[in-house]
Amino acid sequence: MMRPARALLPLLLLPVLLTGCDADGNGGAVADSADLDAAARVWGVAPELVYVTEVSGYAVFRETAGEYEDEFVVAYRSEKGATKFGLFVGRGTMTAENCTEQPLGEVADRHVVCERDGDAWYRKAGESHEYAVPDGDVVVHLIADADKVDRAVLREAAEAAHRPDGAELAALLPPTHGADT
Repeated sequence: MMRPARALLPLLLLPVLLTGCDADGNGGAVADSADLDAAARVWGVAPELVYVTEVSGYAVFRETAGEYEDEFVVAYRSEKGATKFGLFVGRGTMTAENCTEQPLGEVADRHVVCERDGDAWYRKAGESHEYAVPDGDVVVHLIADADKVDRAVLREAAEAAHRPDGAELAALLPPTHGADT
């Protein structure tokens, strides 16, 4: 749930910050730390948890961006709207020793099977599957229903997970024009 009073100032300042960010011609670079800080305050998360991804045929569902149990979360849905996957970023590690012990999303009562796939872990439990990508002291989880989103889509999302640039960060935020105050 958005807190309009708390979110208003950062939302009003963000377009100014984003415009200044592109002024040096570094399009595609990670968003300025001030931009990330402002956006993170809107969502109630630490700036280092904000990641995005790109998958052909899927688009970010901006209304889902925010905080969930101390993690940053955002959903991506297919262009036809029939399928979706979630991107969750939280603090922690993923290793061969702890991979099967960590719950897979909301599936806490099922055995987790782990398979190393490059720099990531492919994990499956019950009807859910995910790619978990360790990045320093955070782990990016890309999770979906196994019968709705195939492994190749999640792998593509895992390979493309990154810190947002200014335009990607702006695409995650709620629109400011015409918003009720």
